[in-house]
Amino acid sequence: MEEEKVRELPPVNFSMFVLSLNTSALVHLGQLPDPHTKEKKKDLALARQTIDILDMLKEKTRGNLTKEEEKLLDTILYELRMIYLKVSGD
Repeated sequence: MEEEKVRELPPVNFSMFVLSLNTSALVHLGQLPDPHTKEKKKDLALARQTIDILDMLKEKTRGNLTKEEEKLLDTILYELRMIYLKVSGD
């Protein structure tokens, strides 16, 4: 039996975690295909929950983030909210 190759993943940090949640929200908003089904499908309840999780992280980490992390989180929240408003009105 062949040895399975170990895939190297980027280090886990706050920015990577936020980007992962962003990707999840974009999938639920129908902007990206689901990695398993390869289909774009909206689930606005899950999208809203993921946006709410990001907002909760912003509140709970206030004053503890670098300027770059804070800007990343603010930008992602703004963009996700705009997409949510657009797709929820379709």
